[in-house]
Amino acid sequence: MALVESKGLILFAKDHKEKDKLVKIFTESAGKQMFYVRGAHRKNNPLQPAMMPFTEATYIGQFSDQGLSFLNAAKFIHPFRQIQSDIFLAGYATYLLNLTDAAIEDRVYDPHLYQFLKEALLFIDQGKDAEVITNIFEVQILQRFGVQFDWMRCAICGETKGKFDFSSKYNGLLCEKHWHMDERRYHADPRAVYFLQVFHQIGYHQIDHIQISSEIKNEIRKLLDALYDEYVGIHLKSKSFIDQMKTWNQVLKPKED
Repeated sequence: MALVESKGLILFAKDHKEKDKLVKIFTESAGKQMFYVRGAHRKNNPLQPAMMPFTEATYIGQFSDQGLSFLNAAKFIHPFRQIQSDIFLAGYATYLLNLTDAAIEDRVYDPHLYQFLKEALLFIDQGKDAEVITNIFEVQILQRFGVQFDWMRCAICGETKGKFDFSSKYNGLLCEKHWHMDERRYHADPRAVYFLQVFHQIGYHQIDHIQISSEIKNEIRKLLDALYDEYVGIHLKSKSFIDQMKTWNQVLKPKED
């Protein structure tokens, strides 16, 4: 196989035998690829920095159409250093990487998703609100799981203003005057529904203009969890981890002087 090079984001790496690694990389030009790296644990292996979690680089190797690919070299290595050094940021970033891995099959060319994931990691690394970035990512990646809703209008009458709730019966939103049409609707906080409508159509760069209280963030989390449970049906360990973080983050954060 001829050598190919592509930008890529490390999804995960795991040891293989005593000296080698299997490294899964989301490449910009060839989708997700599982690479076999011989001698990955050698101290002088020049690939080590490019195999670290939360890293983007240009990877050079033999990209296979089936089976394992082989990684030969890497250049233009860019670690997301703040994510690598902060357990809270790493928790959110890991979840985004795992969601991406679950959302598309291997070797599927998807440069838009690649850029969307890269931008999310960049903004988290720059200190932007990781929770809001994660919510935007979750809402907009739903279509990769085959889930599409009309976020902007009532499924019955087309109303676009006022309070809304989500209805499984109608696979979409119901305005307040039609809530009685589905007694088993989500009964979600209308403010949480509103923010999901916003998240569906904005970019990460717009989050500086959004102020969300902890209370509403919790309501958004409950609504997204309900949607993912019903329509996606995946349960990622990294998602459980970020849920647990909220119960012990104050313990790990340094005390203020």
